[in-house]
Amino acid sequence: MIDSNYKTDLHVYNSLTRQKEVFQPLVQDKVGMYVCGVTVYDQCHVGHARVMVVFDTIYRWLQTLGYDVSYVRNFTDVDDKIIQRAQFANVDIDELTQSMIDAFHSDMDALGCLRPSLEPRATTHMPEMIEMIQALIDKGFAYVCDSGDVLYAVRKFEEYGQLSGKNIDDLESGSRVDVDHHKRDPLDFVLWKQAKPDEPSWDSPWGKGRPGWHIECSAMSCKHLGTTFDIHGGGMDLKFPHHENEIAQARAANGGEFAKYWLHNGFVNINAEKMSKSLGNFFTIVEVLEKYDPEVLRMFILSTHYRSPLDYSDAALDDAKKGLDRLYETKRKLKNISIGKLPQRFVDAMNDDFNTAEAMAVLFDTCRALNKSDDDAVRCEFFAMLEAFNLLNHDADDWFQGEAEDTSAIDKLVQARDAAKQVKDYAKADSIRDELLAQGIVLEDTSEGTRWKKA
Repeated sequence: MIDSNYKTDLHVYNSLTRQKEVFQPLVQDKVGMYVCGVTVYDQCHVGHARVMVVFDTIYRWLQTLGYDVSYVRNFTDVDDKIIQRAQFANVDIDELTQSMIDAFHSDMDALGCLRPSLEPRATTHMPEMIEMIQALIDKGFAYVCDSGDVLYAVRKFEEYGQLSGKNIDDLESGSRVDVDHHKRDPLDFVLWKQAKPDEPSWDSPWGKGRPGWHIECSAMSCKHLGTTFDIHGGGMDLKFPHHENEIAQARAANGGEFAKYWLHNGFVNINAEKMSKSLGNFFTIVEVLEKYDPEVLRMFILSTHYRSPLDYSDAALDDAKKGLDRLYETKRKLKNISIGKLPQRFVDAMNDDFNTAEAMAVLFDTCRALNKSDDDAVRCEFFAMLEAFNLLNHDADDWFQGEAEDTSAIDKLVQARDAAKQVKDYAKADSIRDELLAQGIVLEDTSEGTRWKKA
């Protein structure tokens, strides 16, 4: 619950202007947001999880402020890596991509991410891509080279480099394809590539082929949100060349502003290096969730501001788990769950460029206050913040008891200790407490009986 006037206080950091700006949507009370999705050839890793959790939180917050949000996130389902993986696995490309999309949804559902309003696939938007490419050719921004590929003439677009801050004269080619002698300029990137034997292809005015990577998002975002929309988001690694090329394509083809605000989340690092499949230093979401509850990974991501680097380690996840334990411990003590108005400090933090780290500090301050006194208004604020973050969705008792391998054995020891205390056999009670502590189980004596949790 929130005062609708708070939406006027939202400030976002715009990568395009390199400063925080008051958020003013193009249409009052409505937001169009496009986020670059995944290339569906393999399991997602923690870097992907960060993008999805970050923009899920932004999506939720915009809705909390009262905006009607059209959230579009794409799937790239035709790509060199997809073709190579399908050939290596000896499976049909459609079978591979659908299985990876299913796996992606399973990961995102586990992490508590809402499904976007739309999830367009590249393969179902060939007419839109062909139309945009033709417009670029007609306006002199693209050309058909003698290999039959269609290329974007980067130097024709005077604003190229505005997003990334790169000087066009210092750039090398930023496309996914190799530089070759067919290009008029090394910077030019592919819009449409001619078909190769045994690869998927589509008919076009330039012959059978398939699109380059960058044209996909330009065409799909404009198709579903219009030629000018509010927010375009993605990971920092996409700022150049992908997002830079998107801007060049969309603005040259359609005119207009394309995306008004550009939001980029920081890298996930391991040993000071960006986590990525190309470097081989990644952990899949599935691997992480074999050791940790999905809420731990979500908590870990939200505990750092989305634009800051996020250093991945087991120790960091363990810290996130300890933080959740504290919150669940408070939840277990509260008799009534009710959601009320969000505290002003929390709103101020989230309205300051979605500062989840500061908002999380407010949540833990409230947690400490509730441990001293179960004030009704504060309790309602506590659960309102949890709802905003989509955390603590487990039953509190299940959260703690589910960690033990043999719950029944622990319960029997707890009962035996209670029986020993009743007959004032404190030596035996202390012995049982010590035995459980050695197993990593901590006992807590309360007015409602003995509770236990994992240390």
